[in-house]
Amino acid sequence: MSSQPEPCVLLLFGATGDLTRRKLLPALFQLHLRGQLPQHFAVLGASRQPLSNEQFRTLMRQACIAFCPAPPDDAQWNAFAEYLYYEAGHFSDPTLFQRLNMALRDIDHRHHTRGNRLFYLATLPSSYPLLVKQLRDAEMVNRAIGHPFTRLMVEKPFGRDLASAIALNDEIAAVFREDQVYRIDHYLGKETVQNILVLRFANAIFEPLWNRIHIDHVQITAAESLGIEGRGAYYEETGVLSDMVQNHLLQVLSLVAMEPPLSFDADAIRDKKTEVFKSLRRFYGAEDVLAVTARGQYGQSLDGHVPGYRNEPLVDPQSPVPTFVALKVFIDNWRWQGVPFYIRTGKRLAQATTEVIIAFRQIPFCLFGQDQVCSRIAPNQLILRIQPHEGVSLAFGVKAPGAETSVDSAHMRFTYGTHFDGAMPLPYERLLTDSMRGYAALFARRDSVEEAWRFITPILETWASHPPADFPNYAAGSEGPTSAFDLLARGGRAWRPLGEG
Repeated sequence: MSSQPEPCVLLLFGATGDLTRRKLLPALFQLHLRGQLPQHFAVLGASRQPLSNEQFRTLMRQACIAFCPAPPDDAQWNAFAEYLYYEAGHFSDPTLFQRLNMALRDIDHRHHTRGNRLFYLATLPSSYPLLVKQLRDAEMVNRAIGHPFTRLMVEKPFGRDLASAIALNDEIAAVFREDQVYRIDHYLGKETVQNILVLRFANAIFEPLWNRIHIDHVQITAAESLGIEGRGAYYEETGVLSDMVQNHLLQVLSLVAMEPPLSFDADAIRDKKTEVFKSLRRFYGAEDVLAVTARGQYGQSLDGHVPGYRNEPLVDPQSPVPTFVALKVFIDNWRWQGVPFYIRTGKRLAQATTEVIIAFRQIPFCLFGQDQVCSRIAPNQLILRIQPHEGVSLAFGVKAPGAETSVDSAHMRFTYGTHFDGAMPLPYERLLTDSMRGYAALFARRDSVEEAWRFITPILETWASHPPADFPNYAAGSEGPTSAFDLLARGGRAWRPLGEG
């Protein structure tokens, strides 16, 4: 693995699509401004839309104006635009790949990219098998170890369930070595998600407490205030569990729960994450699933201004698809036995916030002898705020001023925005840079993907065979269905309120 991004051409399938315009090109442009792209680099876009190189560059500049932190000036853009090329065609047409091959050789000559290739599939997942086959048939894949390198970047979802994930992985494995495949989960590109590992393993005060002896439970929340934003057809097929939990939130859980790796080598980290997925407590029937899950679907807001999910475009008026899920998860190993991990995520909630709460155990004995004092001593909490207002805070008890002994809760807070200068890097900046470096720690490996689906698939199957009777069961703009609160209340616990400081 190189410490610097290596010369390469990024061949971007789906180059005129939403992901490219909103995320990928803005991230590449920001890397250009920071001087973090390889000196010898180019982007070759491929899509059905008939465009010249200049038209493609104009379209991408419009994307950067719309989605970069600051719009590019002429000098900045002109220097970057020299990297951008385009070929139009349908992915089922073998002649497109012949033209791409010729264009790649020409770009190698112009930009000295040494034959190194990154193939990025920013397309519908249904296109992945076809694209992989076409790359193989056009002899564009170098399976040999070493240089020139060939790498494949694949966007989630990686399948719809365990069987489809295995089938997709088999199709990719027939063309690419596993170490050539970079499965992207953009959550892992967020600085504050990466900070979970640094917080744990760079601070001697935390790691000794990171176990069942000191921690009562863990909460992982990813709340969205927006709805499905015109993606009704996609959401009807996917639902919240596959869209958010199987990938993003189980990845976050693995970082919180994993054992210390021997090094920061990519496979050392991914080995430990996969151990977590293998340790997730399995289900032994529908009753098991229903006892530790809560699902919801948003209805219209209380004021009637926001429509319910079933009134969104391209959504079945009787849809059973959940837009909210809460899970109670156990990790059956020495460190975490008996500690519940609570996961919740949903659309149209009261606040947009993503955070991890490490809730420590209650003090074993109250020294102060007064019931009214003891009842106010809240357990310590370590709060890892992923977004917004990225940072870390620690809640602890202090004596309030006065003659009587009164205990209050205080917070020590660290925020990225006040501690570090400059804008936070976009998640795709780190992921694109790492793929050029050949560093795969932030990318999902085949075994971890399949283990995550092995855990999630029984939930999907149980929900399909036990359709909800109460949908919609939470109002848009609320904190979610009552069943999610009951899930914690049965253990004498409560969710941290959304948006609490």
